[in-house]
Amino acid sequence: MATLNYKHLRYFWMVARSGSIAKAAEQLHLTPQSISGQLTEFADTLGVELFRRVGRRLELTETGNRVLRHAEDIFSAGDALLDVVRDQSATQATTFRLGVSDSVSKAVACRLVAPALKLAEPTRLICREGRLAALLADMAVHRLDLIITDRAMPSHLSVRGYNHLLGESELGVFAAPALAETLSGPFPACLNHAPLLLPGEDFAVHARLMQWLHTHVPRLHVIGEFDDSAMIKAFGQSGAGLFFAPAAIAPTICEQYGVLMVGTIPSLREQVYAITTERRISHPATQAIRQAALETLSA
Repeated sequence: MATLNYKHLRYFWMVARSGSIAKAAEQLHLTPQSISGQLTEFADTLGVELFRRVGRRLELTETGNRVLRHAEDIFSAGDALLDVVRDQSATQATTFRLGVSDSVSKAVACRLVAPALKLAEPTRLICREGRLAALLADMAVHRLDLIITDRAMPSHLSVRGYNHLLGESELGVFAAPALAETLSGPFPACLNHAPLLLPGEDFAVHARLMQWLHTHVPRLHVIGEFDDSAMIKAFGQSGAGLFFAPAAIAPTICEQYGVLMVGTIPSLREQVYAITTERRISHPATQAIRQAALETLSA
């Protein structure tokens, strides 16, 4: 069975990063012929094609791209090891890699994660934001320890992960003060003809909110849909329209964005999940996040 030759892997990594054998050879102080021979031997050992030639350029194959991602992880871990050796204080800090879905309120995520940075054991947080599918792909290759999102992991994905419901909050409706003054009548009738900023289809609450609006707001006036929770609030802060966010953190939203909460929708609840690679939550940072969720969101 073939074993991995790390010297060959580094040569491949350098060529892939620099874009050419000549540049990699210059950086490694080797001849291009030597690098080329090592790459050929590496590809033969693996039994795959890593590059394809396009004109005078080398392009990674699909397999080559997968190998490159693993090489990045390997050499990144090696650099981290060197940093630990050079800085003894770093030996006491553990790294916690967190992914936050675009659809989760940043204020909620910040409040849940903050206690993880105050543990007795120092923790270095690495936070990534993006769509759930991309974050799950990173978790699958162990780039993330935990994902905070507004929905359970889709069952059809072949990613090993476990859902943990952290809590939920009824939905609040917010408006800039000048816009709130233009509203007339009780809630939710006051939403008729009012400009609304809606969460996009990436939000788990999207379909239920649309159904509620069509039932309770017959004269609906939607001026925009957004896939990022922070972008919705930024437009809401400018007075462009009313927006929807978890009522559990209404004081924080009102203070941070200078808006007012004009009503709540108890029948619509926005959930917050933690997705981890462990069935039972044992990581101290994850336990701190769960405890913060119990204090912030309803169980």
